[in-house]
Amino acid sequence: MDEALAAADAFDRALGEGLLRPRPDRAADLTALADALAGTPLAARVAEAAGKAAAGTGGEDDLVVLAAARTALLGSAHDALAARIEELTGRTPADAPGPAAPGAGQTPNLLAAARAWLSDLARAGWQGIDHDLVSGAAQTVSAMLPDTSLRRLATLLDGLAAELAASCPGASLERIPARRWGDLWARAMLLTVPGATGATAPGTATGRLLPLGVDLHEHATAVQAQVHAVLEPADGGTPRLVRAAVSVPKPDTVVEAGVWQLLRPHMSLLAAAGEGRAMEIDGMPLTAEGDLIWSEDHARAGEAADAFATARVALPVAATPATAPLDRHPARLAVPVLLEGYAARQDGGTTVFDLPSGPLVVDTDRIPTAGPLTPEAVAASRACIGLLRWDAGTYVVQPLAVETTVRKKTVGLHAGAWAGGTTDKAGVRAEKAATDAVQVLRERAGRLLRK
Repeated sequence: MDEALAAADAFDRALGEGLLRPRPDRAADLTALADALAGTPLAARVAEAAGKAAAGTGGEDDLVVLAAARTALLGSAHDALAARIEELTGRTPADAPGPAAPGAGQTPNLLAAARAWLSDLARAGWQGIDHDLVSGAAQTVSAMLPDTSLRRLATLLDGLAAELAASCPGASLERIPARRWGDLWARAMLLTVPGATGATAPGTATGRLLPLGVDLHEHATAVQAQVHAVLEPADGGTPRLVRAAVSVPKPDTVVEAGVWQLLRPHMSLLAAAGEGRAMEIDGMPLTAEGDLIWSEDHARAGEAADAFATARVALPVAATPATAPLDRHPARLAVPVLLEGYAARQDGGTTVFDLPSGPLVVDTDRIPTAGPLTPEAVAASRACIGLLRWDAGTYVVQPLAVETTVRKKTVGLHAGAWAGGTTDKAGVRAEKAATDAVQVLRERAGRLLRK
């Protein structure tokens, strides 16, 4: 693992200084990437591309190959980590999906324009970026956004350009997020390859959906709620882990519990997760990677279902979904687990669970403020449903729910408990403040439109 990540870091160093005229030590970093791929089907082509890039003569096709090499290297790290998690949990992975169908309807000239901009970034390096270079993506992004087949790439380019613009000029940066920008650059470069966004046709799922917890992702102008659940097929087949997500834009003044009122009208599963109920689904589209394409027409409310009961009974025998090729990256790992029999302690401000298998760091920074779950409750807990992740060289757990003792009674606290509404005083206040903010914004927008 260390050697694989070191090879990726070597390429990121070269990308940081730029590939237009690499220094001798940066040329050695490119060679290190090629050496890491020796003995693989990519070996000859990567060695050729690395040689051209080291000489400052690498073309766009060579840069695509280097992006593929870096992605494959981190993909192998993902696979090793995922295999270790499967060994620890005793779960079996689902069958890998078949070859994806080529993406249709994409505009080659827009893909070529995006690839040209990304190539210019690689040649200049992160230290060489300026506003003129970064702004070169704007016209391409604007042309891509109306095309749904290109929106994934357009959104990625827009986000990368925004981060780079906020960091210009690159020569003045004291610290460069080399791996993050390398990840974004390599993913975007591969998405410019025609057909890269193709996908296998989704199947359908029928059965009982048992929510485990809600993972909330919040940005200043957007929010996403991802529900992790166990699907028990109606035909009696093997239970499997699935996800369902909903994303909406939001004003930056809507924060904390207020985000739920933006999300809940679009997916009844959020209310079920918050209220501790199952959902009955019939013919719901389901991808090979375990993502439900949510449709209210295929779902209805079910009976009560305690998340911890699900975690103790159904989770251990649930199959793990496959991972799409481009999603094979250590940062992509988020595996639902149930932890019990631990002692929580503080270590320099970090919460650590001492398990029989060893210590496990708790990522309390990922606990959303839009729910009753707090770092203090996690520290006092005795059971935890969480997402096992890998960060900065070690496994960590992100709590989704915990069991703790309050007044000699066992109670469950869930990060998504307020998803369907709440009578909690803090949650009610937050939702009211968000409602007031939305009403003010709508009034102002109406005035602008009338003018």
